Amino acid sequence: MKSKAVIDALSALANEHRLAVFRLLVQAGPQGRPAGAIAEALDLPASSLSFHLAHLNRAGLITQSRDGRSLIYTADFTAMSDLVGFLTENCCGGASCAPAVAATQKKRKAS
Repeated sequence: MKSKAVIDALSALANEHRLAVFRLLVQAGPQGRPAGAIAEALDLPASSLSFHLAHLNRAGLITQSRDGRSLIYTADFTAMSDLVGFLTENCCGGASCAPAVAATQKKRKAS
């Protein structure tokens, strides 16, 4: 993944509403969600949601398809995996990160 694409993706996710939309679409899986259902689930006005969806789409994190009159939005799981892979590339200098991952998970559960 090129640095420009990484910066665009991270920039798109660096907003409370866009992060919530993306996480909701990740939870929805490959079938995605219609725009109206996203707006309802996150209590966002249609105009605001449209702006955030367009931003995520331009960053390559989500895709849009049409089903009749509905627009269906889906997380781009390949892009998500590429982003995470870029961020964790050469993690721990090639050593196993299992102990660090376990400690992080314990902290999250305690929160």
